[in-house]
Amino acid sequence: MAEASPDADADERTREMLNSGTKEVAESHRFDEAALDRWMRANVAGYVGPLEVRQFKGGQSNPTYQLITPGKKYVMRRKPPGKLLPSAHAVDREYKVITALYPTGFPVAKSYGLCTDENIIGTWFYVMDMVEGRILWDQSLPQYTPAERYPIYMAQVKTLADLHNTDYKAIGLEDYGRTGNYMARQIDRWTKQYKASETEHIETIERLIEWLPKTCPVDDQTSIVHGDYRMDNMAMHPTEPRVIAVLDWELGTLGNPLADFTYLLMGWVNGAMVAIEDKKAHGAPTIEEVVEDYCRRTGRSGLPDLNWYFAYNIFRLAGIVQGIVGRARDGTANSPQAAAMAARVPALGAAAWKFAEKAGA
Repeated sequence: MAEASPDADADERTREMLNSGTKEVAESHRFDEAALDRWMRANVAGYVGPLEVRQFKGGQSNPTYQLITPGKKYVMRRKPPGKLLPSAHAVDREYKVITALYPTGFPVAKSYGLCTDENIIGTWFYVMDMVEGRILWDQSLPQYTPAERYPIYMAQVKTLADLHNTDYKAIGLEDYGRTGNYMARQIDRWTKQYKASETEHIETIERLIEWLPKTCPVDDQTSIVHGDYRMDNMAMHPTEPRVIAVLDWELGTLGNPLADFTYLLMGWVNGAMVAIEDKKAHGAPTIEEVVEDYCRRTGRSGLPDLNWYFAYNIFRLAGIVQGIVGRARDGTANSPQAAAMAARVPALGAAAWKFAEKAGA
C-alpha cells in the first residue's frame, strides 16, 4: 500500500485539541458586533439577542464564528478581511449550495441569510444554524467498539451517494459550476500549482504530469461535488451512526462524482485505514465493500478506473504539499514544517506512480 499521507501521520489528538471548540475572537478577525446584532434582528426570523460572539478554532480560510443568544446558537462564516483574489473565499457559493440542499433533506445546516453589504461587518458573510454533533477527527475511530464503527463508516458512504444522486438542476444549481471535462481541468489546475511551486525535479511526478491527461477517463456524469469530503468535515448525530451536517463547502462545485468518492477512498489506500490489517475485526469495511455500497446506491455496475483515480488523488495531494514547500521557499510559510513536507513529495510521487502502473501505465 501507499505511504500514509501527512494528515494521516499527524497526532489526531493534537489536531482535535487545536481545532475543536471556540476561542475569543482573534484581534485580526474582530468586527462591529452591534452592527451584526442589528442585521440579525432585521434579517433572521426568530432572532432575539443579546448576542455573544466566539470564534471557532482551526484553520478555516473563511473565519467562522459561533453566535450565542439566550435561546439559540448560530454559525457565521465570512470572507477574511483584507485584499483578496476576486474568486477566493466565495461565501456566497457556500450559502447557495446549502440553501438549495437543505429543503431536499440532505444533511446541511439551515441557512438564514447572506449579507453582501460590506458596510455591516467589513466583508460578505452568511448565517446558518449551529448543528450540535460529533466531529470525528481520527478516521480509525479508536473511541468506539467494532460494532459501533461499521455503521459510522457506511453512513459516510450513504450521505455522499445521496449528494451525488441529487438532481442539481431541479434545485436551482445549474450555474453552480462548469459542466464537462472536470477531471481534465483538475489535472491542469494541480499541474500548474505544482509547477509554480516546484523546488526539485521528481521523475515520477513528471511521468504523472504526462500520463494523467492522456489517460483521463471521460466524465460520465455530472453532480454536485463537495471537494473535500472526509470524516472531519461532517457532524455525526450525537448518539446515532448518522450524518446530520456536511460542513465546509468551500471547494464545492459541479463535477465528476467519482472525484469525490475516490477522495473519500484515499483513507483506505493512503491514510489512516492502511494500518488496519484486519478490517473485519476492527469494524471497518473493506474498500471492496465501500465501492459495492456506493455503486448500489448510485446505480453503477462497477468502477473499473479506480487505480487511475487513486493515482490522480495522490498526485493532487503532491500538488498541495508542494504548494506548502513553495510558499516556504518564497517566505510565506513555516519553514520547519515545509522542510518536512518537502520529503513527502517524492514519496507521494512514487505512490501515485504505482497506482498509475496498476492502471496500465
